[in-house]
Amino acid sequence: MTTEVEPRTDLPVSELSDTIRGGVTLPTSPHYDVARAVYNGSVDRRPAAVAHCADVADVIACVSFAREHDATVAVRGGGHHGAGFGVWDDALVIDLGRMRSTTVSPANHTVRADGGCQWGDVDHATGAFGMATPSGILSTTGVGGLTLGGGVGYLARGFGLTVDNLRSADVVLADGSFVTANADSHPDLYWALRGGGGNFGIVTSFTFDCHEIGENGTVIAGPVLYDIDDTEDVFRWYRDLLPGLPEELNGWIGTIIIPSGAPFPEELWGRNACAIVWCYTGPHDKADDVLTAVREFGSPLLVGLQPMPYPALQSAFDALYPKGDQWYWKADFFEEITDEAIALHVRYGNEIPTAQSTMHLYPISGAAARVAEDETAFAYRGGGWAGVMAGVDRDPANLPKIRDWSRRYWADLHPTSAGGAYVNMMMEDEGAERVRASYRGNFERLSEIKRRYDPTNLFHLNQNIPPATE
Repeated sequence: MTTEVEPRTDLPVSELSDTIRGGVTLPTSPHYDVARAVYNGSVDRRPAAVAHCADVADVIACVSFAREHDATVAVRGGGHHGAGFGVWDDALVIDLGRMRSTTVSPANHTVRADGGCQWGDVDHATGAFGMATPSGILSTTGVGGLTLGGGVGYLARGFGLTVDNLRSADVVLADGSFVTANADSHPDLYWALRGGGGNFGIVTSFTFDCHEIGENGTVIAGPVLYDIDDTEDVFRWYRDLLPGLPEELNGWIGTIIIPSGAPFPEELWGRNACAIVWCYTGPHDKADDVLTAVREFGSPLLVGLQPMPYPALQSAFDALYPKGDQWYWKADFFEEITDEAIALHVRYGNEIPTAQSTMHLYPISGAAARVAEDETAFAYRGGGWAGVMAGVDRDPANLPKIRDWSRRYWADLHPTSAGGAYVNMMMEDEGAERVRASYRGNFERLSEIKRRYDPTNLFHLNQNIPPATE
């Protein structure tokens, strides 16, 4: 990566290097470009330094240093967010990537994960006990970022969002102090962390509820693919079917270009398609009763449902989306899938600009919708879907093309939306009103909590919630 921006050089980083155990990477280091890279390859920023935290003490030292020297702070967990907030020009990057331990308590059905973990770390640990905690759909996603934004994925209908399964969080605050937030300790912070993003502190570890799923952790899952010309019929059927399905069955729907490689049949490679990826977590002896309808509807090109360990489902798309691809996301929440919206999905599904670009709608129903809007910071609880138009490609030359497709798609579809968006899928150019809309009636309360825990807005590189004024 190259850029003409020169990073800040006046920070006395040697002081920090002498203080923390994990080490610091400077712009003069041969490893600087690797250290500053995030998941989205279109993000090209030059921080003043990258501090690799080995433990909580390192995080505290970094926060204290940043506050003392008026340094911009960027916090990086898994580094997966499309906006690339985990790195910034002239910033001190507080990188948790070396903090990746996990501990499972089978008796308590919980897992504790460090702030630098990716979901593959958690899935590996819990899968050994036939358990899982709700997360997203890629194992390379960071635990911290996904959790703090909400956590929508395969298990949401059965067990709620990731934030609904968060039992405790260890947090380094803006003043350098360390607290544990849960229902009994700092309950206001605990409420805010469950969907309010990285606005309130640096979470160094999370403790989640785990759930026994499938048969000893084996689920029945996989894609069912339809020709793009069948998109209208499939969407209508899906929107009517999903609310009445058992909560053990979940499926996101989207438009894709079928990947050119195994396990997809060669005759399908490169075809535009409508896809539903299903996940059934119930007893296998009842699977046929539940899955017959989704196997037999219409004229599918491929029915890929099969038993698999849950971690295998979570990592199924990792190879298609490696770190370093060019990304541009646009997102919205949808309370319904209207006929007008379906017509747009047909249109833009036929115009997908590159093989990796895609549109997904993730259900927020079942257990996730039984949580009150004001019970957590994540406010969109009335049922519906979190939608994303993701322009993706490996060639930087195609960034304008994938950005244009995502923006046009979003602009046309937005009038059918509920107004706000899933903050984990919003870019850096969204604006303050979009952030406010994404929290609905919870925004003012979040702003008050922000004032209590981060009155100077030290943690502002995020979908920012400014501290309330006196």
